[in-house]
Amino acid sequence: MATRAETIPPILDAVPGTTARRMFGEYAIYLSGRVVALVCDDRLWVKAMDEARALLPGAEEEPPFPGAKPYLAADAWLDEPEVLTEALRAVAEALPPPKPKSPKTRKPKGAA
Repeated sequence: MATRAETIPPILDAVPGTTARRMFGEYAIYLSGRVVALVCDDRLWVKAMDEARALLPGAEEEPPFPGAKPYLAADAWLDEPEVLTEALRAVAEALPPPKPKSPKTRKPKGAA
């Protein structure tokens, strides 16, 4: 089941500075240009990093979809936006900066 679009605004409202991008019927949540969480099947999943584990004690750690790496189920912290914001900021700070996009090369006219 794909995530419904109406699931995303409350998450973005809870954590200032976040943005969402739709991917394969689900959503990636970005903070400071880094993917810090996913929304799959209308559930919020935070990257399973030590920084997030320390701030979200007791969060279930499991893959949000088959074949994925484990993430922390963070739905319960939507009612505690300060804690959730702190966890997502800690994850964003721990991740490496995004790689700059390489410029697109143009094919010469007549090339296949």
